[in-house]
This record gives sequence, C-alpha cells and structure tokens, in this order.
Amino acid sequence: QVRLVESGGGLVQPGGSLRLTCAASGILFGNFVMGWYRQAPGIEREWVASITSDGRTTKYSDSVNGRFAISRHNVRRNLYLQMNNLKPEDTAVYYCKAGPGRDGGYWGQGTQVTVSS
Repeated sequence: QVRLVESGGGLVQPGGSLRLTCAASGILFGNFVMGWYRQAPGIEREWVASITSDGRTTKYSDSVNGRFAISRHNVRRNLYLQMNNLKPEDTAVYYCKAGPGRDGGYWGQGTQVTVSS
C-alpha cells in the first residue's frame, strides 16, 4: 500500500520559517520525481516545487523561488520543503506527490500551513 504522509505544517508569523516533511512508504521512492503542491481555499491546486529522482535538479514556481527549497533523502524515503520568509499568501494545504506532473502518481493527504500575525 502506497502512503505519503506530510507533516510539519502549522501557524507561523509572516517572515517566519517552516520545514515540511513527506514520509513515503510502499513505493520505490528513489525512482520517483517528487513534488510539492499547495491549495488555498477557492483556488485550484498549484505546483510549488519539484525534484528529480537523484535530487540533482530542482525547479520552483515563480512565487516561491528564492524562499523555498526542496530536497530529499532517498535512504530515509523522505521529501522536504524548507520554507523561509513566509508570506500570508503562502497559506494553503501543502501536498506532496510522487510522479511527474499533476496526473497519475500518488498524493499525500496534505498538511495545513497558515501564515498570519
């Protein structure tokens, strides 16, 4: 059974930081491109960042580039998202995904990130 479990979300003030973790099981984690997506209320789910299976190449949406960093540990089967200088518009449920693009692959259940003073 495939499981992707996100953790590390919470309430943080603007300018603060959070580190999200996605723990994978039931898949050959090291074979998958991995990504982070987010969805705010009333807004379509959007791509945030992705990383190749070997961790050598990362990509970011324009809205988070320079503030967020995606990384992975293939032995531990973990995916990470370090989020710095958080803004209120970063408030959303954050999801990890195994597999490229939006279609196919596997999704986690999400973790809530709220940026507010």
